[in-house]
Amino acid sequence: MLEPALLPTPLVDCTDGVFARAGVELRLKRDDLLHPTVPGNKWRKLAPNLAAAVAQGHTRLLTFGGAYSTHLRAVAAAAGALGLESVGLVRGEELADRPRNWSLRAAEAAGMRLEFLTRSEYREATGRADAGGAGTGGAVAAGADGRWGRCLVLPEGGSNALAAVGAAAIPAELPDLGERDVVCCPVGTGGTLAGVAAGLPAGARALGVAVLRGGEGYLESEVARLHRAAYGREFDNWRIDHAHHGGGYGRVPAELAVFAERFEGRHGIPLERRYVAKLLAALAGLTAAGAFSRGTRLTAVVTGLPDPE
Repeated sequence: MLEPALLPTPLVDCTDGVFARAGVELRLKRDDLLHPTVPGNKWRKLAPNLAAAVAQGHTRLLTFGGAYSTHLRAVAAAAGALGLESVGLVRGEELADRPRNWSLRAAEAAGMRLEFLTRSEYREATGRADAGGAGTGGAVAAGADGRWGRCLVLPEGGSNALAAVGAAAIPAELPDLGERDVVCCPVGTGGTLAGVAAGLPAGARALGVAVLRGGEGYLESEVARLHRAAYGREFDNWRIDHAHHGGGYGRVPAELAVFAERFEGRHGIPLERRYVAKLLAALAGLTAAGAFSRGTRLTAVVTGLPDPE
């Protein structure tokens, strides 16, 4: 059995420093506390896909991720709890003969079978998954050229149409949203931002902060694609900031680490560095630059937990 989620997740005021001086409110939507084994936006995105898998009688999930993929760990934990098999295709064939890092160990401990692919094989496999319909809620395929049999395929990061619908529940848990509100989240694959934007009431806006370098245009097209797949239309109430990726995916420059440590010291809230810290640092920088008018209320979605190592 999959343990129930903590819903709605807590909402915490963190207005201080640059935000207070600018007359901007900052609050955190603590989705990092949502579930003990499938935290944050991973639960939001996986829950509707898992429900569909069970309802359709699937017994095996196949998905993709890097060496430290939170998505792989989340799929492994959720599938194991539901009695489903799981297969993870991992980017980087050189990892196959190395000792498992803490993240891959956790995925295997939860029952996931791992297969390590070259970068080119990985790109080809994820491209086939997208072409096969994963963007509309999961493709049924003979996974990895038939080696894994009939699988329900979940895309890299778990972002598909059903995932966007799952993330759309976030704004519904925020009271009194209106024209002064900007709901913010980090952007890796676009699923959470797509859901947040789709779930907003009229007047409120969504802001995504890209955590990977060079995603201009591509990430916007992904969010628009998810909107069309999930809702049959596009939305114009969102944008993505590309100036605060910290040098690229997975990179945590020294100034970002200092920002996170100081924020943690002031508020007692542990920050995941690769996504959440970048989001909050971006909001602080944008606020200092006058990007938000006085009276704006920012709600930052804390999408996950810090790494244990």
